[in-house]
Amino acid sequence: MQIIYHGSYCKIEMPKIIQGKYTKDFGNGFYCTILEEQARKWAEKYPTPTINMYEYEQNLSLKIKDFTLMTEEWLDFIINCRAGKKHDYDIVIGAMADDQVYNYISDLIKGNITRNAFWELAKFRHPTHQIAFCTEKSLQCIKFLDVKEL
Repeated sequence: MQIIYHGSYCKIEMPKIIQGKYTKDFGNGFYCTILEEQARKWAEKYPTPTINMYEYEQNLSLKIKDFTLMTEEWLDFIINCRAGKKHDYDIVIGAMADDQVYNYISDLIKGNITRNAFWELAKFRHPTHQIAFCTEKSLQCIKFLDVKEL
């Protein structure tokens, strides 16, 4: 079991798959991280910053995609998800394309930079991490523990 964090504006005891109007790195889902500091940064965007803590127990019967490194496959997956293309994974784990990295991805899509240039720029970013729970089944892997109001 592992402790994971979700930065928000409120306590979330019963997480839900978020169907946002903006596309995310790994598609629609409930996003968490193993990095408490990253959850803090997510939360600090709100007037009432809150960090929710959950216990995560992996269920190997689910379809899980784990990008252990930022690779060409990771980059293509994010490009596809950000373009609104669906995938069939229950859980997707990997580095986050934060605002700066996403700007590099946008430049790549527009043809303003090459893939090689993208990788040169991306390698200087701080490590990030996200877990996207993309299906209702996947939410059964997490159990609410506590909340911190910042």
